[in-house]
Amino acid sequence: MTQRLGLIGLGLLALAGCATDVVDGKQAYLEDCSACHGTNGKGDGPMARDLAKAPADLTTLAARYDGTYPRDYVMSTIDGLHRQEGFSYEMPEFGAGNRGGIVAAQVLI
Repeated sequence: MTQRLGLIGLGLLALAGCATDVVDGKQAYLEDCSACHGTNGKGDGPMARDLAKAPADLTTLAARYDGTYPRDYVMSTIDGLHRQEGFSYEMPEFGAGNRGGIVAAQVLI
């Protein structure tokens, strides 16, 4: 019995080493996105007027996708994996390594 508990403990310890840090989504947005997209996501941040192409109004994403928030599209755009032709080259890619963890986000519609 003691040997089993020891093995379970080792297994849990190994799993703990695999845990991914969770990133605060709101804080990440405020630090990385709000300068262009604005604190409320409407595309009116302080740097927006200096860009060649206006930043997207992020508050209308679900409406533009038939009422469904396009999570996969948004995340692949943020990390640079998928960007459509004509996408602004001025938006940096926030791919692997920028935040290093899972982003905890709350989407308010």
